[in-house]
Amino acid sequence: MSEASPAVLARRLLRSRPTASLATLMQGAPYVSLVLVAVDHDATPLLLISGLAEHTRNIAADPQVALLFDGTEGLEEPLTGPRVSLLGRAERTAEPRHRARFLARHAGAAAYADFGDFAFYRVAVTRAHLVAGFGRIHWIDPADLLGRPVLALAEREADIVQHMNADHADAVRLYATRLLGLSDGDWRMTGCDPEGVDLRLGARSARLEFAQPIQDAAGARAELIQLVTKARRISSAS
Repeated sequence: MSEASPAVLARRLLRSRPTASLATLMQGAPYVSLVLVAVDHDATPLLLISGLAEHTRNIAADPQVALLFDGTEGLEEPLTGPRVSLLGRAERTAEPRHRARFLARHAGAAAYADFGDFAFYRVAVTRAHLVAGFGRIHWIDPADLLGRPVLALAEREADIVQHMNADHADAVRLYATRLLGLSDGDWRMTGCDPEGVDLRLGARSARLEFAQPIQDAAGARAELIQLVTKARRISSAS
C-alpha cells in the first residue's frame, strides 16, 4: 500500500488533535496561546474564543493567524513526530454546523458557549506546512489540504452519531479497544466526517480513519459495518 500523501497526513493530524497553539499578532509582535480546536467536515479549523482574551483582541486588530497542531506527544524523540502549521485568517462564524461540531468535540464548552463574550471562529487556511519527521517536509496548498464539504453527510452526522451511541455502543467500544488498542471504557462517538469518526472517553479523544472516503450516510453505514466486523474478528482471535 502506498504511503498517504502529505495532504492526507496533515488532515489526519488536524482531525486528531483536540488542542492547538494559536499565534496572533500583538501590535506587530507574535503572541502564542493554547486553544481548544475542532474541525469542519473539510478539515477547516474551528475555534470558540472569548472577546476578553488577548488572542481575540489581536484577531480583531489583525485577523492573520497561525495554528500549530502537534502530533509528537509521547515520542522519545519528539522531532521525529508529525506537526502541521496552518497560516490563515480567523473569521467569526454563525454556521450552526460549526457550533455543533465544536461542542460535540468539547462538551464542556457548552457551559460557556452562549456567554456574551464568546464567539465561534473558522480559520480560512491560506497555506499549510507539514513536518512529518526528519527530511519529510512539505508546503501544502489549501486546495489540496481541505476536502470539499460533503453536505449529504454533514446533514446526517448528528443522526449517525446518535444512532451509534444509542443502538451500537458495543461497536463503538470495539472500535476503540480492538482497532485502536485503547483502554476499555464507555467510549462514545462524537463526530463522523468523510474520512473517519471521532471517539471520546472522558477527557480522552481518539480518531478512527475509514479505509476510503465516504459521501453520505449509506457510505458511513458500510464503513462502520466493515470496521466492527474487523474488530470482532480481532476480538475472536485474541
